[in-house]
Amino acid sequence: PMGSERTEIRKRQMATTPETPGAAQAQLSTGNRGSNACCFCWCCCCSCSCLTVRNQEEERARRTSHELQAEGIPNCEESPAPTLEEVNAWAQSFDKLMLTPAGRNAFREFLRTEFSEENMLFWMACEELKQESNKSVIEEKARLIYEDYISILSPKEVSLDSRVREVINRNMLEPSQHTFDDAQLQIYTLMHRDSYPRFMNSAIYKDLLQSLSEKPIEA
Repeated sequence: PMGSERTEIRKRQMATTPETPGAAQAQLSTGNRGSNACCFCWCCCCSCSCLTVRNQEEERARRTSHELQAEGIPNCEESPAPTLEEVNAWAQSFDKLMLTPAGRNAFREFLRTEFSEENMLFWMACEELKQESNKSVIEEKARLIYEDYISILSPKEVSLDSRVREVINRNMLEPSQHTFDDAQLQIYTLMHRDSYPRFMNSAIYKDLLQSLSEKPIEA
């Protein structure tokens, strides 16, 4: 009886042993396929479509502030074409450049090439705010200016020191036409000292000056 039991056990072992490697291999293969198909594979070895989606999201996150700030913003103010006299006057002082829409448009075009157009946009928004008299409109425009140019979360944030930011935060408790006066002056000074000299030596200004100089005088 003991011999027959041993024989039976041996038969069962022989019957199950060949299947074990195959089963293990199948499980391993299945596990590998599952890992490769997983969108959150830690080693990023998978090639599933969600990696493409993830890459697209990262690409959007890398978009420059210049691209973001250009969305929904008019390219320029409405103005007649500048005269040679006006363009020559821009070289005399930054104030004369900023006094005319044509001057601001040319300077804004240059700032766009330096990815600092937000400085001009902020300055213009502050000028527009100063023209308002309706309290509710002032509050709404002040809020939008803060969100667009002061908030650290905005891609169009302008560069201001901590003192000016503290003044703005206090002023926002009760917004007025002059909520951003200190900030506007600081950005105006920044454009004057930093960007204006480069604009005067830029191809944008020189090409405009040359085109007007070569233009025949109409009788």
